Amino acid sequence: MTTQAAPVPDTPSTPDSGPPAAAPLPFWRNEDWIAVLLGALTLIPLLAGLRPALPTLKWGSAAELTSTVLSGANLWSSLQVGLALLAVSAVGVVLLGRDLARYALGFPVVYGLSWLAQVLAGNAVVHHYGVEYVIFALLLGLFISNVIGLPGWLREAVQTEYYIKTGLVLLGAGILFQEILKAGAFGILQSLLVVFVVWYACFWLSRRLRVDDEFAVMLSTAVSICGVSAAIAACGAIKGDRRKLSYVSSLVLLVALPMIFLQPWIVKALDIPDLVGGAWLGGTLDTTGSVVAAGALISERALKAGTIVKFSQNVLLGVAAFVLSLWWTLRKASAGAPRPTARLIWERFPKFVLGFLATSLLFSFLVDPAVVKETKGTIGGLRTTWFALAFTSIGLETHFGSVLKMDGGRPALAFIGAQLINLVWTLLIAFLLFGGLLFPPPAIR
Repeated sequence: MTTQAAPVPDTPSTPDSGPPAAAPLPFWRNEDWIAVLLGALTLIPLLAGLRPALPTLKWGSAAELTSTVLSGANLWSSLQVGLALLAVSAVGVVLLGRDLARYALGFPVVYGLSWLAQVLAGNAVVHHYGVEYVIFALLLGLFISNVIGLPGWLREAVQTEYYIKTGLVLLGAGILFQEILKAGAFGILQSLLVVFVVWYACFWLSRRLRVDDEFAVMLSTAVSICGVSAAIAACGAIKGDRRKLSYVSSLVLLVALPMIFLQPWIVKALDIPDLVGGAWLGGTLDTTGSVVAAGALISERALKAGTIVKFSQNVLLGVAAFVLSLWWTLRKASAGAPRPTARLIWERFPKFVLGFLATSLLFSFLVDPAVVKETKGTIGGLRTTWFALAFTSIGLETHFGSVLKMDGGRPALAFIGAQLINLVWTLLIAFLLFGGLLFPPPAIR
């Protein structure tokens, strides 16, 4: 006797079944590849000769603010940049299948806040003390999200990772292999010794303080390489929590501010040679601006030595981003599976890092050096704007109370402890390399 199978009801007639799943997007329609595309759409016109003048955002007095930053011509230039970024980013929004109308409605607000953050940071006094646009972007975003409340119509334009990844692709244009060599053997050697030792020390200390690995990677990269930029790269490389990035960035800036004044005072009080003092500043202060400000308090030689060392550390950012991406991907892929396949590793690897490296190679070896020099300022300004959009977005989607309570303050303790290690270790290396103890000191005048 043949048994007839019971009829299977159609899916649509099942009361609990939801709408049919949407067809998966092609492999290239994800944020990583789209960031590479946006980077290309930004760079190609510049390389083709279309180089618009960026707005002036630096000012000293109130009169200068009115006559330059807030002049009609400068505001029109700022609006043109905003419209250009909206047009470029809209391409990605469409390809990612997001709501273009809502994105276009909210983008001007996010851009306006990021522009205001850059204007506030452009004040001469603020710039002198090394306070960067990042902190203003975060504060403006946090004020709206925590005091006013983030309106629903604005949410579509709050795309932190989208902006960060695009900015990182553009960052590759500023990491040139020829300039790595120009930085000098001593600067490169000090940077390597500092980065590896301090990174490991911070990661180890974070582990001891029970800070999670994601937080530890961002903290370690920020304290050992170049502060906020390194934190951004690390967050993007490991696809980290944006609230943690906000925490780390604020911490970097808060710790760097007193160091700008304390380190030059220590150099003079202990009669440390100018070259050694400058190299110490370059290896410990987290931004080029703070190195210049602190070095100027010592001497011209100290300023030059510090700038060389800081630049040497900055150029390691690309290598660090790639290594971090590969290590994190292998680490995540191997969780629960002893032998991850190459396909799985490739799927989890952040593709925007490849865009970063491709851009660096392109500008290092294929683009005419004269063109690289001509486009450097424009690309740097656009990159800063993408990052300002990202940090404004972080603030807009972050509740301040949750940031302050993160891990009970243990990440801050790990960062400060690692910075103390950094101060001692880097001073020792600076004495060995720039103090004439092992080699003749470099000829920096």
